[in-house]
Amino acid sequence: MTKTILITGATDGLGRATALALANQGHKIIAHGRNAQKLDELKAEIGANLSTVQADMSDLAQVAQMSRDLTKVHDRIDVVINNAGVFKTSQPRLGDGMDVRFIVNTFAPALLSTLLLPIVPKDGRLVHLSSAAQAPVDVDAMKGKRQLQDMEAYAQSKLALTMWSQDFASKHPDGPVSVAINPGSLLATKMVREGFGTSGNDLNIGVDILTRAALSEGFKSASGRYFDNDSGQFASPHADAANAAKVASVIAIIEAQTAD
Repeated sequence: MTKTILITGATDGLGRATALALANQGHKIIAHGRNAQKLDELKAEIGANLSTVQADMSDLAQVAQMSRDLTKVHDRIDVVINNAGVFKTSQPRLGDGMDVRFIVNTFAPALLSTLLLPIVPKDGRLVHLSSAAQAPVDVDAMKGKRQLQDMEAYAQSKLALTMWSQDFASKHPDGPVSVAINPGSLLATKMVREGFGTSGNDLNIGVDILTRAALSEGFKSASGRYFDNDSGQFASPHADAANAAKVASVIAIIEAQTAD
């Protein structure tokens, strides 16, 4: 059955490779990017199975507007793959002091997923890109009150998103599925090349697991779970994800940052 699948960060790396793979299977892809030229190039390559949306994920107002635009144009999006992410950047802190890693990697996917709920069916799926790199969340840093090093911010933002995915699942027991995925460590993406100075591992490792998470029966009942593609199985995320008090503090900040 043909699905309509939104992929954020679809103009480079894993997002782009996944968009190509899913479009080749006949699915209708909505590709998000922040660069109009790259979106046009992807549209030219994929053709009729692809439409595009543009927004800067570090600006939550743009994320909200994109969400509203999508709900006006589409009456159904079956799968949302929250792939867009940032690790190293020349401007890690925004004008208001917020760390861009928390904005792009945590708040934006939470906001987008929430605002698209009216058009995501109960049997739909929200697939969130987590990471093997997860670290205890510094709530002051999450609020923009303390500056972190690149890896600290990235690892904390990924645990925060994993916590949010789990919390969302508990609040929406009837669906859609919300699952956090480590697609594989050090895949051959621009983020890995710039952040770690290595060419990285085969992107198809990540494409395969994201395709499975989006479509396969194996993820039909995976809501609230975390899949570690390094070990090839569902696993426990960082221990803090099982600490109700720590999860609650993180969720409270996400909800405050993404409130209308």
